[in-house]
Amino acid sequence: MTDKKPVRVRIAPSPTGDPHVGTAYVGLINFAFARKNGGRFVLRIEDTDRERSTPESEAAILDSLRWVGLEWDEGPDKGGDYGPYRQSERSDLYREHIRTLLDNGSAYPCFCTPEELGSIRKRQREQKKNKGYDGTCRRIEPDEARRRMDAGEPHTIRLAMPLEGETGFTDRLRGEVSYANDQIDDQILMKSDGFPTYHLANVVDDHLMEITHVIRAEEWINSTPKHVVLYQAFGWEPPVFVHLPLLRNKDKSKISKRKNPVALNYYRQIGILPESMLNFLGMLGHSLGDDREVFDLEEFIQEFSFDRVSLGGPVFDVDKLLWLNGVRIRDMAVPELASRLRESLFSQEAVERLVPLIRERIDSLGEFPDKVTYFTLHKLPIPMELMVKGLKTRTPAEMATLLKKCVKEMDGVEFAAEPLEEFLKGYCEEKDIKIGELFMAVRIAVTGRKATPPLFETMEALGRAAVTQRLLAAVELLKQVRL
Repeated sequence: MTDKKPVRVRIAPSPTGDPHVGTAYVGLINFAFARKNGGRFVLRIEDTDRERSTPESEAAILDSLRWVGLEWDEGPDKGGDYGPYRQSERSDLYREHIRTLLDNGSAYPCFCTPEELGSIRKRQREQKKNKGYDGTCRRIEPDEARRRMDAGEPHTIRLAMPLEGETGFTDRLRGEVSYANDQIDDQILMKSDGFPTYHLANVVDDHLMEITHVIRAEEWINSTPKHVVLYQAFGWEPPVFVHLPLLRNKDKSKISKRKNPVALNYYRQIGILPESMLNFLGMLGHSLGDDREVFDLEEFIQEFSFDRVSLGGPVFDVDKLLWLNGVRIRDMAVPELASRLRESLFSQEAVERLVPLIRERIDSLGEFPDKVTYFTLHKLPIPMELMVKGLKTRTPAEMATLLKKCVKEMDGVEFAAEPLEEFLKGYCEEKDIKIGELFMAVRIAVTGRKATPPLFETMEALGRAAVTQRLLAAVELLKQVRL
């Protein structure tokens, strides 16, 4: 039945950080499938995480997807017949559907406090049992539960999963998939603040927006039985499910910024061409049926087929991306390449971002390029002798450990000059390390130089992805130092 409907697909990124290469990868597959079948490609913003979602992140998502060449047919900036396209603007719809689930017994209120939930998890650990929710509040009589809700007692709403049997679905790439229901906990559908979780909002939105094919990463495959049960509870037909293999590092671990930069804007910053990025993403897990490695978006759409998607775990090999980018650069006509260089390195926006940092340090315009080279390099040469010479109270191995922990703890810090300075000063105090010693190590790691513009303004201009990548590169080099 679904195949007879006009194809409608979507991507639904969360505006909680830098736009991820995985979003572009999944977006490309959705886009190609829609275009191949004369369908619609929808962009929906999943911004129900009120603490982490920001307008700046949403704007960055839209900008980076447009940069890479994926234009949507409907979305928060374009509108459409199925809006609103931000989940934060659809709260009334979710509450309406929660009432339906409560009325037909497919969901129930949970009054457990965080402390009670912690006790449940502790007891389960001790008994070596399933660590999911144990259904305590599911046993409350409906009338009693309603009375407590009406009295204003804080609560969440949970899905009442079947207690026996299996829930299965057909995956377009993987065939029949099923899970034992007693191994799936009663998922929270609505939080105590009245906002939905991913699971409820995802199913309601996909149905109301008439999404025919849900094409997403395989990390969601374990959640799909919960979604199938929700479709059944509402009496709706599920879409076709397609779970794409996750992007992997060379060691087959899940791609993460600990091993490779994963922010789209990072690759834009170092001068990767958008068509190179799409070409590279198109190569990951999909074959064009011949030996072609260099192709454009239209060729990819023309040849796209789920039958050519490999489940082997595509490797996000940055060296391969750089090789592909180099091939395209060398194939460009001189005027086109000159235009791209100007746009990438010397656009008004790029220059205005860097001028405040270096204008006090130059006496002629010709000095500008040398002063800012480290802003656009993928692999920055780090003068390890200079860094080691600056270590006064720590060995190279100890500084490697400090920098690695610093990167991890910096994840939750707003990436702007003042918050970064406050964080690093606090980190020095916590680890009992001299401020000058750590700051110099960080400066050399992220710029390759001892003397630079103000450190924290420089870090902000470089961006989280570049700073993370360079600090981790310095960590690995420090580990190899033998005194």
